Amino acid sequence: MKLHIDTAPVWEVYRQDHECPLCAINDRVEAASVEYFLGDSVMEPSQRIEVNEKGFCARHFKLMFDAGNRLGLALMTHTYMKNTLKWLEQNAGRAVAAAEAGRPVLKRVIGKKGYGLAVCGDEVLALEDRCVMCERIRDNMQRYIYTILYMYKHEPEFPGLLEGSKGMCLRHYAETLKMAPEHLSGEALKRFVRTLSRLETDNLQRVADELEWFTRKFDYRNEDKPWGNSRDAVERSLNKLRGHIV
Repeated sequence: MKLHIDTAPVWEVYRQDHECPLCAINDRVEAASVEYFLGDSVMEPSQRIEVNEKGFCARHFKLMFDAGNRLGLALMTHTYMKNTLKWLEQNAGRAVAAAEAGRPVLKRVIGKKGYGLAVCGDEVLALEDRCVMCERIRDNMQRYIYTILYMYKHEPEFPGLLEGSKGMCLRHYAETLKMAPEHLSGEALKRFVRTLSRLETDNLQRVADELEWFTRKFDYRNEDKPWGNSRDAVERSLNKLRGHIV
């Protein structure tokens, strides 16, 4: 068993009891990213340029706010707002021009797209989809998915550890399946996909059964029967379906 900077977190989470080991890693990466952006990076010119251009999604603005470093967040948000204001002035100009030209919705003019108010509105809404922290986390998680595939192929102990796990959330399951053919082939790929698919369906069924028992416990006829593993079935069901959200 070899340990290095990428494999060590994977060994650790797969030895613990997680509905999705990758979600456990994602939480750590996200927490480290919040700390990074509220730390010294706030003064790095290259990082400030990227933040000014992309900003953060609502979730990551909220996480940074909750972290309590108001000054660091204020400095980043102020320059991002100034950059956004410059862009918004252009967007607003196009919106006014579209209204005055009688183009309240998108239509084609002389074979070219004409700006309409709907397009201007969509451009503003698209700002919420841009997030420098989301991109950072996504890149890190792609590396960890690759690490799982590498370990499955090169670490003799890891396949058994994978087989004893509880699968993944649906998103990480899908992302792992998509990447698998890039790094596995032949019998190794077949075994990996069979194992991962079985784990996913078996464990989704397990959580669904526990969720059903949670609902049946509210029937007075089951009042005195044991809860089993169903007390937190609601939370685990949501996390299994949509990643670690609660």
